Amino acid sequence: MDYTQAFEQALDRIRGEGRYRVFADLKRHRGSYPRATWTRGDGSVRDVVVWCSNDYLGQGENPVVTEAMKRAIDEAGAGSGGTRNISGTTHYHVELEAELADLHGKQAALLFTSGYVSNDASLSTLYRILPGLEVFSDANNHNSMISGIRNGGGPRHVFRHNDLEHLEDLLAAAPEGAPKLIAFESVYSMDGDIAPMAAIVALAKKYGAMTYLDEVHAVGMYGPRGAGVAERDGVMDQIDIVEGTLAKAFGVMGGYIAADAVIVDAIRSYAHGFIFTTSLPPALAAGALASIRWLKAHDEVRVAHQARAAQLKARLAKVGLPVMASQSHIVPVLVGDAIHTKVISDILLEDHGIYVQPINYPTVPRGTERLRFTPSPAHTEAMIEDLACALEALWVRCNIARVGGVAA
Repeated sequence: MDYTQAFEQALDRIRGEGRYRVFADLKRHRGSYPRATWTRGDGSVRDVVVWCSNDYLGQGENPVVTEAMKRAIDEAGAGSGGTRNISGTTHYHVELEAELADLHGKQAALLFTSGYVSNDASLSTLYRILPGLEVFSDANNHNSMISGIRNGGGPRHVFRHNDLEHLEDLLAAAPEGAPKLIAFESVYSMDGDIAPMAAIVALAKKYGAMTYLDEVHAVGMYGPRGAGVAERDGVMDQIDIVEGTLAKAFGVMGGYIAADAVIVDAIRSYAHGFIFTTSLPPALAAGALASIRWLKAHDEVRVAHQARAAQLKARLAKVGLPVMASQSHIVPVLVGDAIHTKVISDILLEDHGIYVQPINYPTVPRGTERLRFTPSPAHTEAMIEDLACALEALWVRCNIARVGGVAA
């Protein structure tokens, strides 16, 4: 077999569909977020405004966070020393887990190296801890949740996105005595919609199911202390397992779960994705700890963030752009074609100094390709105006249909 040719053909298929991914060479500048410098392939540079970062609140440059990381490096060095079971547990990890448990009103928390790993490891492990477990998963759940559920190897049922009737039908048809788990997200990152959390919790109680909630795109940004949508909606105490990330609103890196101590201890003791992975460096743990503590006390940042997102939605809708329905801070604009999405992204970057990556299959279904904007409190009204004018001009220039959106 010609192995090289097989790899080349695989890449050619992606290129032919217009969804070959090109990474922009960016250098962020601390203190001037969301501005960055883009280095082209020929070595030339230009200043750009980043519109697609998941560092939603700019915490990656907050001096409280960066100074905490510097102190941790000076105090403890660069690495953690190994897995948590072999010399890799430090006081920084212990402090951070206690802070996360407090954030979510849970007895305990457990750190992982990323949000992907925390979902994959935790969900697959639950099948081992609960024999005969039946998992009910929202159709729009993140790949990490899907992977964890599949890797668990047990019965799984996919309910239509946010469809409570379908979920109840599946729950009612499941074996009555079997352990059950409903796995869902709070904010769905590509569409920006939010789960009907109280109603899902009610169904879980009715059918004796546990709840597993991914708050990755909500922690830090919703609720009076930034614990997420479950805190905002007053149901946090009724969620069995909360999963989150340190890499988005908190501006650092890592993932975690928070739950009753016995649940956390069992997953800690069985999850291969935790047991066999080197722990987070002390500096990352210290930075995340500082970020969480700071955001708990600064609700005004969340208020400003929501206001900026609403302003962007209204401005784009005003010029007739297809802004997709979104209940959250995420602002998706439908293009509906992979090649057109890539072309618009490239022109925005090269001609307008606006950086937003195209969102194509498999991240979203074919035919729903889009640009996904994530405004932050640091994006100014002038930046929003520049973006709206550029997009309006490009929609005409590229002859793209203005369909599929809704008025903000």
